[in-house]
Amino acid sequence: MSRSERLLALLQLLRGHRYAITGSELASQLGISLRTLYRDIATLQGQGAHIEGEPGIGYVLRPGFTLPPLMFSEEELDALVLGSRWVVAHGDGALSASASSALAKIEAVLPADYRQQLQSNALLIGTSRSDGLTDEAPLRSAIRRQRKVTLSYRDLKEDSSERTVWPFALGYFEQVRVLVAWCELRQGFRHFRVDRITRMQPEESRYPKSRESLLKAWRTTQQIPQPRFIADRN
Repeated sequence: MSRSERLLALLQLLRGHRYAITGSELASQLGISLRTLYRDIATLQGQGAHIEGEPGIGYVLRPGFTLPPLMFSEEELDALVLGSRWVVAHGDGALSASASSALAKIEAVLPADYRQQLQSNALLIGTSRSDGLTDEAPLRSAIRRQRKVTLSYRDLKEDSSERTVWPFALGYFEQVRVLVAWCELRQGFRHFRVDRITRMQPEESRYPKSRESLLKAWRTTQQIPQPRFIADRN
C-alpha cells in the first residue's frame, strides 16, 4: 500500500482500540517494521493526531482527531452505496430522503476518481412493494427520545388491543417493519408489526430504563450476541 494508505490504516487501527496497543502489534498488523511505524506515528502526531504513548508501552489515539478527506476501498464504497440504495427503496419518506442526502454528502467530499466509481456503481436494489406501511418517523423519534408510546394494535388474528409500550428498536425486514418494545400490559418484551399499528400516540413521559439497557436485555432473552463496534470508544 502507499504511504498515505498506510497512515490511514494506522489511524483506523488506533481508532479501533480503547486502550493502548503495542507498537509491535501495530507493526505486525500493518506488515511494516517498527522503525517505519515510529516514523508514521511521528508523522500523524505532526499532523495533529493526539496519539499518546511510547515504545515498549503502547499507543492510543485520543478522541477529537478528524480524519483527512474520505478515502474508501472499492468494497467499502459498494457497501455504502448498496446500503443507502436499500434505504431509499424500502424506507419511509423521511428515511429515504435522509439516505439520499447522506450519500450526496459523501459523494461531495470524495476525490474525483472515487466519486466516479460511486456514480457508476452497478449494485441495484429492487423496488419496494407498496403495503401501505405506517410512517415510522414518529416511532424513530420516540425511540431516540426514550418516550413511551400508546398503540392501538391489530394482531394476526385480527384482535385489537390498546397498550402502552417502551419502544427501543425498529427492525427493517424486506416486506415488514417490526417495533421491538417492552409492553406494560404483558410485562415483557413484545414485537409489533408496524403495518398493524392502527393508531400511535407518543407520550411525554420517559420510560424508566435506558434504551441501551432494554436493548441489551432483549438481546439476551433472544440469544442474540451483543454487537461489537470497532470504532466505539465510549
